[in-house]
Order: sequence, then C-alpha cells, then structure tokens
Amino acid sequence: MGFIELQRSEGIATLTLSRGKVNALNGAVVDQLRGTLKTLEGDPEVKAIVLTGAGKFFSFGFDVPEFLSVTKEQFTEYLTRFTDLYTYIFLYPKPIVAALNGHTIAGGCMLALACDYRVMVSGKAKISLNEIGFGSSVFSGSVEMLRFWVGGANATAILFSGAMYTAEEAKTLGLVQEVVTEGEIMDVADKVASDFASKYPPAFASIKSLLRKNIAKEMRNQERDAIQEFVDIWYSESTWANLKEIKIQ
Repeated sequence: MGFIELQRSEGIATLTLSRGKVNALNGAVVDQLRGTLKTLEGDPEVKAIVLTGAGKFFSFGFDVPEFLSVTKEQFTEYLTRFTDLYTYIFLYPKPIVAALNGHTIAGGCMLALACDYRVMVSGKAKISLNEIGFGSSVFSGSVEMLRFWVGGANATAILFSGAMYTAEEAKTLGLVQEVVTEGEIMDVADKVASDFASKYPPAFASIKSLLRKNIAKEMRNQERDAIQEFVDIWYSESTWANLKEIKIQ
C-alpha cells in the first residue's frame, strides 16, 4: 500500500504523507518516503519539494501501538532507518519545504526539522517534541537539528518541557518560519519552494552542505549510541506502561 502521494507542477514535487487519520510513521512510510525522495533527487525536472500531510495531521509521529508488538532488534532496526531518513533530508541537495497542515508531533516534528523551511497552519494545530512527557528520550540527530534552528537555550526548554506549541508560539521559538491560514498554506509553501528553486541548483546545494555537513557528521557519530539509549528507556517498565496508554484512532 502506498502512503506517499506525489504530485508535480512546474518543477515542484509535492509529497503528502497519507496513512490513516494521523499519518503515523512506521517502516513502510519511512521506506516509501526515502525511496520517493531518492527518485526525485535524480530527476532534473524537479527543482524543489514540498512535504505535507493529509487531513488534520502532518504526522503524529511513530505508530506506537504497532511498535509495541515488535522485538527490540526490530525496533532498533526501524530507528536506524528513521534517523538515516531525517539525516538524508537534512542534507538533501534540493530544497524541501515542510507545509505543516496540522499537528506535528515527536517523530513528525523531527522530519519537519530536517527540512529547509517550515510553514505552519494557525488555529488548533500544535507542534511538539513531547517525548519526555511519556518517559521517552530523543535522538542525537533530532537534538542537533533542533539546536541548529532554535539555539541551545530554546532547545533545552522545548525538550525538557515536552510542551505542545501553537504555530505562533513555534514561530517565536524558531521552530517554524511562517504562520498562515489553512486556505493559504499550500500556496505559501509552493511560493517558498519556487523561490528556493529559482536559485542556481549547484550553488544552493553547496551552501546547504557547507551549513550542515559538520552537524550531520556529529549526528552520525553519536546516533548509534543515542538509539541504544532510546531503546533501553523505551523498553523500561515505567515508559512501557505509558506507551500502552497511547491510542491511535
């Protein structure tokens, strides 16, 4: 089953996460998104990408109920693929704009942070790295990307609080760059993507690499240990009890 919808228009490829009501992430979503991005990377007709979600969610994050039934080894393998995905997006040579059409939570927020620009819908939608709230940790890469965008002090506040931020609050913190209405979001995201696409591609890719390659190197150096620590905490008695209470409708 396909969970990534692809549309093309005037050099802009729009990828829509489409999996149930909340676009929860699992291995199939991660693999399909990675594969689609890889194909578009080699397509000279595609100059920029917009990543968004179907419905009222950009993404809830991990499909927690699904992962409660897998082994530690299987979960660790998934986390390796997921963190590899956001590192790939973080270094992706073409512009990627995140159109945050709704709630952008945990792993969904990590994918958004890997993009070059975030436009978020105003209203009820919230964005959060809320892992600490249910007793989980995060990953080395997610911390480095967060710090890249919001600085050390704001990153500390965001991660230690696990707070759910409105689009306006997120803009103040640097989590998103622009706040728009529901009716405007795709037009604004397309305009940002088109502005990026108008830049000479080799120059854009070079500057993006210069800005991020040392950060990505640090992400990769620490990610394996961070994943192991994440798994140890995830399977602890206290966190496991909290995870069992998480429902996805």
